[in-house]
Amino acid sequence: MVEKILTVQNRAGIHARPAAIIAQTANKFQAEITLIREGTAVNAKSIMGVIAMGAGYNTTLTLKAEGEDETEAANIIEDLFNKKFEEE
Repeated sequence: MVEKILTVQNRAGIHARPAAIIAQTANKFQAEITLIREGTAVNAKSIMGVIAMGAGYNTTLTLKAEGEDETEAANIIEDLFNKKFEEE
């Protein structure tokens, strides 16, 4: 299992567009990918689950990936956060 701490760096937070990007990216992998905020875990492959987290600017999330391609999945999703979902 790979675990990473991510920070929402784009000013608008995780709204529909970033949630869609996260879910579409996560769905490319076999690994089970989970985002956790304040003890609540959601499937990163679910757009609605990701939106429902209500992760605003500077929110800290834990990413957990478990499965055959877990490392690649975690690294690519971390990169999305670091690039602010290409919004800024």
